[in-house]
Amino acid sequence: MSVKFNLYGTEGCHLCEDALALCLSAMPAAEVREVDIIDDDKLVKLYRVHIPVLERLSDQKKLFWPFEQKQILELL
Repeated sequence: MSVKFNLYGTEGCHLCEDALALCLSAMPAAEVREVDIIDDDKLVKLYRVHIPVLERLSDQKKLFWPFEQKQILELL
């Protein structure tokens, strides 16, 4: 399996932890990569007030928090 999704967030973000748990209930862990935005100025500008954000890599479609497992399944 390969990474199919990025989950943008940052360490210590409880919403990001909730989003990761939702993702892992819908897909194998190998398909989702956690991306910490804090070390990338571009990502901070894009997502700082929106994290967590789930991005499907095949077409860059994104889910912005709050999202539910149903929306993740639709994105699969």
